[in-house]
Amino acid sequence: MKKLLTVSFTAIAAFAASTPVMADLKLATDKNCMACHSVEKKVVGPAYKDIAKKYAGQKDAADMLAGKIQKGGAGVWGPIPMPANAQVNAAEAKILATWVMSLK
Repeated sequence: MKKLLTVSFTAIAAFAASTPVMADLKLATDKNCMACHSVEKKVVGPAYKDIAKKYAGQKDAADMLAGKIQKGGAGVWGPIPMPANAQVNAAEAKILATWVMSLK
């Protein structure tokens, strides 16, 4: 019985830890972010984990990234600009930016 409870708690903890990531991955997919980005590898734009690594420790990184998600940007990751994303509102941009910064 004790072993069964340990396994169950482990499974629940793993699910709980992955649920917010999946929800924000779903938002990124729904907003077409994944057409140019991936979590692990560079596509057209940088991998989300590379973005998180570059801005790790910067207090205002999520706010700055939320602005770039909505307004676009150029020159930081190479010559291909990131277009503005009019389909992403300010609250969604903040959720996406916070999620990106949480990736390790």
